[in-house]
Amino acid sequence: QVQLVESGGGLVQPGGSLRLSCAASGSIFSINDMGWYRQAPGKQRDVVASITSGGITHYADSVKGRFTISRDNAKNTVYLQMNSLKPDDTAVYYCYVVRFPNYTYWGQGTQVTVSS
Repeated sequence: QVQLVESGGGLVQPGGSLRLSCAASGSIFSINDMGWYRQAPGKQRDVVASITSGGITHYADSVKGRFTISRDNAKNTVYLQMNSLKPDDTAVYYCYVVRFPNYTYWGQGTQVTVSS
């Protein structure tokens, strides 16, 4: 099993920044992809960004140029730097990891609210 603990959510004004962190523990060998999804009220959970073990990143079109995903393999942690936040970014953000061969584990979610 893999346990994921997220931190860094909160309330921020439009145009502001937040940095989310997600630390993995437990059976953390052979972790491949790491990433973030988000779910707004009444909407489905959508991918935000992902990063492979080799550092290749992918972003949803809605966050390109504003969000940056990174990972520290030594700390088994994935980060999401979110800049120029908009009210539409308001959602619960969930981190995930994929462990070889194809097991996916999820964090508990952290609320991000963008409002003036």
